[in-house]
Amino acid sequence: MKKVSAFTLIELLIVMAVIAILIGIAIPSFRGMQIEARQTRAQGDTRTLKVAAEAYYKDHNNIYSTANTSGTQTWEAALVAAVPQILPAVIYDPFGATSTTQYSFKTDTGATSTARYYVIYSVGPSGAGSVSVATNGTVTVSGDAIWATNGYYP
Repeated sequence: MKKVSAFTLIELLIVMAVIAILIGIAIPSFRGMQIEARQTRAQGDTRTLKVAAEAYYKDHNNIYSTANTSGTQTWEAALVAAVPQILPAVIYDPFGATSTTQYSFKTDTGATSTARYYVIYSVGPSGAGSVSVATNGTVTVSGDAIWATNGYYP
């Protein structure tokens, strides 16, 4: 009769402990990669929206897109509804409070008809970033916002 070799209980516990340690190491790394992917996406989106804002400005008598006065249309929706169409769909901020939070758009004057400079930004990984642009085009950043502008950063 042949002797059957089997794992002992201690060997199985050691293997499970090693697997648990490896999982514990991998999960934080995976989370960091997710945040980095969202940052890269936000950077690409803000560049795309910057090009779209410039196209709207050029096609609409040097006025930047903004929400309409009734508040039923956002600045990005105006880019989607523009003729010719500038964006195929509204782009959402990956760091927004909800899955339908759009990127923020601010002008140097607060109005789009007289604005020369603008900034488009995501609130960033902390969800609390903010950006503004002055009438001379200087950009002021607070927090970890991800942004694009036609102004300049000192």
